[in-house]
Amino acid sequence: MSLYSRHAWAVSDQKLSLMEKGSKELKMPSDKASSSRLPVLGLGRKRRLDKENAPEPEKKRIRGTGTTIPMSCLKEPTVATIPRAKKQVTAQKAPLKSRPWHTPAATTDVKSRKPISTISAPKPAVSSTTARKGADKRPAWDVKGQLCDLRKEFSACQVQAEVLTRENLELRSQLGPAEQAARTLEAENKSLIRELTEAQAQTKEDQLELVKLGARVQELEEFLRTQESLIQSMQEKQLQLQEDRKDLATRLENQEKQLQESVAALAKSQAEITAQAALLAERTENLHCLEMERRHLLNQLQELKGNIRVFCRVRPVLPGEPVPPPGLISFPPGPRGASEPSTQLSLTRPSDDRCSIIGKLPSPPVRYDFSFDQVFLPDSRQNEVFEEVSLLVQSALDGYPVCIFAYGQTGSGKTFTMEGGPGGDPQVEGLIPRAVRHLFSVAKKLEVQGWSYTFVASYVEIYNETIRDLLVRVGGPQKCQGGECEIRLAGPGSKDLIVTNAQYVPVSCEEEVESLLHLARQNRAVARTTQNEQSSRSHSVFQLQISGRHMGQNLHCTAPLNLVDLAGSERLDPGLSTGPADRERLKETQAINSSLSTLGLVIMALSNKESHVPYRNSKLTYLLQNSLRGNSKMLMFVNISPLEENFSESLNSLRFASKVNQCVIGTARANKK
Repeated sequence: MSLYSRHAWAVSDQKLSLMEKGSKELKMPSDKASSSRLPVLGLGRKRRLDKENAPEPEKKRIRGTGTTIPMSCLKEPTVATIPRAKKQVTAQKAPLKSRPWHTPAATTDVKSRKPISTISAPKPAVSSTTARKGADKRPAWDVKGQLCDLRKEFSACQVQAEVLTRENLELRSQLGPAEQAARTLEAENKSLIRELTEAQAQTKEDQLELVKLGARVQELEEFLRTQESLIQSMQEKQLQLQEDRKDLATRLENQEKQLQESVAALAKSQAEITAQAALLAERTENLHCLEMERRHLLNQLQELKGNIRVFCRVRPVLPGEPVPPPGLISFPPGPRGASEPSTQLSLTRPSDDRCSIIGKLPSPPVRYDFSFDQVFLPDSRQNEVFEEVSLLVQSALDGYPVCIFAYGQTGSGKTFTMEGGPGGDPQVEGLIPRAVRHLFSVAKKLEVQGWSYTFVASYVEIYNETIRDLLVRVGGPQKCQGGECEIRLAGPGSKDLIVTNAQYVPVSCEEEVESLLHLARQNRAVARTTQNEQSSRSHSVFQLQISGRHMGQNLHCTAPLNLVDLAGSERLDPGLSTGPADRERLKETQAINSSLSTLGLVIMALSNKESHVPYRNSKLTYLLQNSLRGNSKMLMFVNISPLEENFSESLNSLRFASKVNQCVIGTARANKK
């Protein structure tokens, strides 16, 4: 039970006890009730008769007349009117205590106490004067009797005034404690009200907290149910995991047994691997020695064949060309008969109707015999030609500079021999695409032995002693026009030569090289001549820089492979007109013949071991000087035409090739580091 409830019960008990005491004490004797018309003592706690608290005097109406006079005009107020006025004022105020002698300890709240006026009190007795007025009224002349009556009434009023004065004093003495008790009760009431308000606020907060706690309890119950289900599922998983653990333990035992067996097998295998590695190292070393031996034997074979070799190739008669007379070109068999590749060629000048100067007889046929390293007949195929060149091409991978020429008059098949026929037919591919394919294939096989190779390609032409880059894109800027491409040393202290402003393209497959060859065909300078519809008017030089490295043996070799398609050689025609086009053709012919003559002079100077070799007399020999020296390997294809009308040019080409074939430039040396 709260503090407020306990206090309310205590107040109610005090009220009941006081009401019982008041009802017993208010029973007064009959004589007192009949003698006074005033209320019982104790009802006028706050009444005062002094001038400060007294109400304004009321106007008293005189019986029998219609006028009223103020009470102040009377000398002495009547005793009967004073209590009534005070009683009315007191009734308007708060109710009084039940007994005039009620102590402060037993007081209760004034507002909750019933007023004393509800207790039945004897009405005041009617005065004798009033009774005589109604019964026998003194005559007007009986002044003495009226005065006696007034004196009696005045004495009664004095007695009544004394009584009222005593009551007033008693009430005044009780007023202070009552007011103090009222203030105490009011303070307690405010405190209880404040406590009640706080209790109500606390109750509301407790109710809200209770609602929250209820929601929290529901949430926790739901969470508990979830956790219980989770625990149940975890227990099931735990059982499953225990079974799995047992299974895994069994498997682990089996795996450990297998592991021990594997470790033993691995140790055995490692021992075998160590033995195999030692054997492999030994065999690798043997293989490397064999590879070095192969290169040495290949080099000896090439030296036995000659560091300068000349192959002769006769092109077939093309459709629409006249059939040459029999015996114009013949191929005498070798010592072993027709089964041996031909190395000789005979060129016979047919007899004519002109008479000789001496005997005035028709001149007899003249036969010219030539001998070369090998002669390819008109029906020879491209793959047969390359088979004789493949070993020489492979020498470039071994670090030997290699240079292959195609020499001959215009229209004799030089470009067909070097680049192949149109249309991309594999059967008619020339030396350049076949040599590149062969190099890539051999380099890939040598990777197993520890060799790694890189290839860088360039393609230039020399036209009228001017170097042009053939790898410039069609429609792009011509970097090498205007003398911009020059031959320079690759760097300080280096003997390698490069062409400035020319493109050097790294290649790794034959498709990349094929795209470069296709681009070069579009850029090369060709023109129509008296011997050929599309004659190459420049020397084209395809250069492939090869660099090989063996990390295990710490070997490094570099070498260039030069595949050169020379411009067609022609004699100057004295009857050539002097037009602009003819003058241009004349200038081209002079530049071509000059560079070819310089090539012959360089080869002869190398053969004769002369101190000065005229490399710089021509851009062609200057560019190829590292591949023409005594430490390089050279091969010249001399291409001739089978037609009778080209007899003189074919004879000159064969004579030049025969001189080259007789030269010996020394022993080739590989560029190894």
